[in-house]
Amino acid sequence: RESEEAVLQDLTWLGLNWDEGPGVGGDYGPYHQSERNSLYEQYAEKLLETGQVYRCFCSSEELEKMKDIAKEKSLPPVYIGKWASAPEEEVQEELAKGTPFTYRFRVPTEGSLKIDDLIRGEVSWNLNTLGDFVIMRSNGQPVYNFCVTVDDATMAISHVIRAEEHLPNTLRQALIYEALGFPMPHFAHVSLILAPDKSKLSKRHGATSVGQYREMGYLPQGMVNYLALLGWGDGTENEFFTLDDLVEKFSISRVNKSGAVFDSTKLRWMNGLHLRALPPAELNKLIADRWVSTGILTVSEGPFVEEAVQLLKDGIDLIPDADKALSNLLSYPLHDTLNSSEGKPVLEDKLPEFCASLLDAYDSGELLAALEEGSAGWQKWVKAFGKSLKRK
Repeated sequence: RESEEAVLQDLTWLGLNWDEGPGVGGDYGPYHQSERNSLYEQYAEKLLETGQVYRCFCSSEELEKMKDIAKEKSLPPVYIGKWASAPEEEVQEELAKGTPFTYRFRVPTEGSLKIDDLIRGEVSWNLNTLGDFVIMRSNGQPVYNFCVTVDDATMAISHVIRAEEHLPNTLRQALIYEALGFPMPHFAHVSLILAPDKSKLSKRHGATSVGQYREMGYLPQGMVNYLALLGWGDGTENEFFTLDDLVEKFSISRVNKSGAVFDSTKLRWMNGLHLRALPPAELNKLIADRWVSTGILTVSEGPFVEEAVQLLKDGIDLIPDADKALSNLLSYPLHDTLNSSEGKPVLEDKLPEFCASLLDAYDSGELLAALEEGSAGWQKWVKAFGKSLKRK
């Protein structure tokens, strides 16, 4: 439950809200597997009645022995125990004794099964390599492949989109769909996200959970945009997408078969784009709240904050970057600069007189008026100011 709560929290933070499910409700609940056991039992019994499932009383020692034999003969680890074909009286004897049993799915030993994957095209498997697999454990708990199939079928799921690692599970699930007479959903198996060295992304490559990126100061908009571009694009050069853009433009036909490399530098750059695209009041608040929380400022609003954010925002890709940007600005080494050899000729070139004229222009409002006209206004004013002081 804890990991599920973390996933739901991360989805909520990303703005990926669900129309039906935990916390929202809907017509196909309950939405926690632990509350659906009676449903799994009901469908397991149905398969038992039709003979597509049988009770297997093999002990774990017997199963290990079968695995070892298969390994020695270099054969696939298929079930070769007697319970697939045991007479009914023997089954009843074991039941009377109270011997624990699992429910094992009877897999055809000949032929193949194929699906049309929306990303990979046709995928097929030979059935003789699979062997009869367990769908219910001896403690009555359903095995993953059985419960997700029952869940998806009874919840009327139309598309199952997941990682390519699940392709082997798809074979087992497709057989269960057929055995229960449920319509097969559309399957789409997405390539894995790779590390820069093209290996599978893992904890050794840095942060791997959405929650960690949140703590590092990333915006949900930036994360969603970047993650959507891992293996997908809309066919144009555009890389900046809002969530609404993605909803409108996404199509599964444009998802790539090959794995995409996770580039943390690009993620940071994209986060910067989304940061600067925020409405000014929201951007000011985010950055000023950060400055107050880290103790650089004591108040989070006012003209100073607005000016500082405006001045520094182009160099801020992540909220924590704002700390260094403002500290550098506020700790400009004025005295050291004035005392330096480069500062000497500036000081000696009537600097007090020049500063007095500049302050007069500021106090009279002339300088601020020029700044309000943007870059062109500023340049025009600087030239005129230089002329009046007979300076280049």
